Amino acid sequence: MFTDSHCHLTFSELATQMPALREAMRLASVDRALCICTTLEEFAAVLAMAQQYDNIWATVGVHPENEGVAEPSLDDLLRLAEHPRVVGIGETGLDYYRLGERSVADMEWQRERFRTHIVAARASGLPLVVHTRSASADTLAILREEGEDGSPGCAGGVFHCFTETAAVARSALDLGFHISFSGILTFKNAQDLRDVASFVPLDRLLIETDSPYLAPVPYRGKTNNPSYVPYVAAELARLRACSIEQMAELTSRNFEALFKRVLTA
Repeated sequence: MFTDSHCHLTFSELATQMPALREAMRLASVDRALCICTTLEEFAAVLAMAQQYDNIWATVGVHPENEGVAEPSLDDLLRLAEHPRVVGIGETGLDYYRLGERSVADMEWQRERFRTHIVAARASGLPLVVHTRSASADTLAILREEGEDGSPGCAGGVFHCFTETAAVARSALDLGFHISFSGILTFKNAQDLRDVASFVPLDRLLIETDSPYLAPVPYRGKTNNPSYVPYVAAELARLRACSIEQMAELTSRNFEALFKRVLTA
């Protein structure tokens, strides 16, 4: 019934617990999960997870914060994206949250990496999984510069674990992107985010855990996992005045519409 559109099952907190996690998913009616790649070095493990379990899919990409890792070329991304269990490009985007002594100008390597992923997404026909933190203006600007405007032939994709303003959400929607909400939506101090979730079109909504991070209330502070995604759905259902079953159905349908390869892989 439920689909976790973004989780990190190969991270050490979860990778060794897959039998128990899959049983917890079954009991919570979480039918599918998308395991997100964050480095090329990690890709083999992500793909193996998707190959081993028929209700788990994979992406390929390098997270914007990861330094000292293999830099993805366009050829790398396209070659790895050919596997039928790979359904998206990313996690990619921009993150200026931990600049330290660096300036935004110093982060040109992030912006170039992001552009490479956008080109790969368009060439492969797979959607982007976009991470943006303290960098929304540049994230949107680069998407526009690379021709992502929601028209035919664009990659499109999702702004995952959305925590930005209503204005950023509207801009992302204008570019044809989906918006995914995580357990943050259930936090007491997240009213601004709940306000955003209240206006995103129903056919652009996704839900996720971003496991092992950001466990929803009542598990806040604990290790997150895909079996907790119904709590995100329940909060969205409350905000949108529908049943949790309806929210589960529409977000799963949206997942299939965006990550089209899941229907054939």
